[in-house]
Parts: sequence; structure tokens; C-alpha cells
Amino acid sequence: MDSRLLSERSSVFRHADPHAVSDYVNQHVGPHCIGLSRTTRPLASLNHRKFAELDLCRISYGGSVRVTSPALETIFHLQVLLSGNCLWRGPNREQHLVPGELLVINPDDPVDLTYSQDCEKFILKIPAKLLESVCDDLRWRRPSGGVRFMRNHYRLDELEGFIGLLGMVCQESEASDPLLRVQEHYTQIVGSKLLTLMQTNISRENLASASAGIERILDYIERNLKLELSGEDLAIQACMSQRSLYTLFERQLGVTPLQYIRQRKLARVHACLSDPSCPVRSLTELALDYGFLHLGRFSESYRLQSVSYTHLTLPTTERV
Repeated sequence: MDSRLLSERSSVFRHADPHAVSDYVNQHVGPHCIGLSRTTRPLASLNHRKFAELDLCRISYGGSVRVTSPALETIFHLQVLLSGNCLWRGPNREQHLVPGELLVINPDDPVDLTYSQDCEKFILKIPAKLLESVCDDLRWRRPSGGVRFMRNHYRLDELEGFIGLLGMVCQESEASDPLLRVQEHYTQIVGSKLLTLMQTNISRENLASASAGIERILDYIERNLKLELSGEDLAIQACMSQRSLYTLFERQLGVTPLQYIRQRKLARVHACLSDPSCPVRSLTELALDYGFLHLGRFSESYRLQSVSYTHLTLPTTERV
């Protein structure tokens, strides 16, 4: 396993000052601070490759070191232990990692790791936006708050085919004539593989099958037409990203969510004007009631949609 995860051809530091290595890691792999024993003079080593949107890193500090960070913010870390051992301290528990095990760190997870003197790790840095893009491309539902891994500790033998995939990615990263298109394909595969193998907060139900849920969204719109509804509001109600929501509306209705809302508001105004029992008879009053604050634009939109309302004539006093 070790030999496949970045060779000496990717070496950046060899037997170097740990603080110099830490500075490099802060720039390329993730924000952190290190704490070293004052009685030792460890020598650190690091291999690194940029691979499309991913960063691949193999690191050893050559001595016992504590690595801390308030949060990684916009990135995920997958850390594979290659040798030695590592203590992870979480909010409510601790976990000792040994070779052949993997730690997942979410962007908002605090980081508190203590490496043994002989510890060596492989770190895969993944931007949060990459996993969100994978979800959207596959039309999987994800919470508006973002993707999150619900379990953070795995044995590699639980993740079928993953270490082999990492090996191929590392080999491709060291190719003498790398192709960005190939790297991008591998990156998408890595993201899809992780979201499939690991426990996350996403739903892999395809939007095609999720289209039945559009009825629930449309019902929510009908019940709240007088409110100023946004795409974000609807995405939260639908438990999906705004991009997935817009894709669903375009596929099912041929319009965007906001276009649909506008159509329904105009139709509701017309229905009120056509209903003798409706207590509101002023077009201006109805327009304001349904959130149309620019009466000139409302009048034009209403006129365009009213082609099918042939019996209705707008009063000249209502034209702005």
C-alpha cells in the first residue's frame, strides 16, 4: 500500500525543519499549528502533488508532534495512517488510529491530532465545493448546509476499492505528461466513490425519482403565495441544493422556481378579480398584497399572462 501513495518523485522536503514543512502544509494542504517537544530535534519529510482540485500529501514529522486547528473551513481531509500511530481527540471521544485505518475530517470539525515519532500519513485534501458539484451532477439530494460525513473513522478494508483508486490517482499525478482532463475525470470518480462508500448526510435518490416530491414544493408555494419566497426557501423545504431545485423545475415544469411563483401569483390575482365573492376588487390592492411593488412591471406581466383571460380589461386608472 505504502509504495503506491506518492513516490520520491513527489518529494518536496526530506529531513527538513518541521516548522518549514508545517508552513508549506498551511499553504497547500490545510490550516493548522504544530507543537513539538523541546527536547528533540525531529526532521520532517513531505511529498506533495496537486491533482486537478485535489491535493495529495504524504507526511512524517520525524518526532512526536501535536497538530491542532479550529477548523479546516472549506475543505475535507481524508488521512490514511501508513505507519506508527495517531491519537485523534474529538469533542466527546478519542480514537487511536493504526496503519490501515482512515480518518475523515469535515470542514467544521476541530482538529486535534497527536502523531507518534514514527507516524507517517497520506492526506487527501478535497474542496467542499467538489463534493457539492458531484452531488449536483449525479442529481443527489444534499442539505443546503452542505455535505457532511457522519462517521469519521474507517478501516481501509471496509472501503472496497478505495485504496486502489488512491494508488491510481497518485500514479497519474506523477505522470511525465499529465493531462488535466484525465485528472478531472479521476477527481469526479474519487468524489463519487467517497459519497457512495461512506456515511454522509446526502440522499442518493436521483432527482428523477424525487420528482414526486415536487408536488410537496408546489403545495408549499400555493400556501405561501403572499410571502416573498426565494429559491433558498424552497431548497430548504425540498431538502436539496438550489441547483438541484432549479434542475427539477426546469425538467418538470419548463420554468425556474421564481418564474413559477410569479405565474402563480398572477393567476391568483386574476382568480380574485374574477370571483364576485372576493372582498378585494382593486387591482392595485391585489398586486401589493401579492408582493408586486413595481406596479408598472406588474401591469405588463399581468397583461402578458392575461392573453388567456380574454374577458378581463385593465382599467386605465390602474396603468402605471
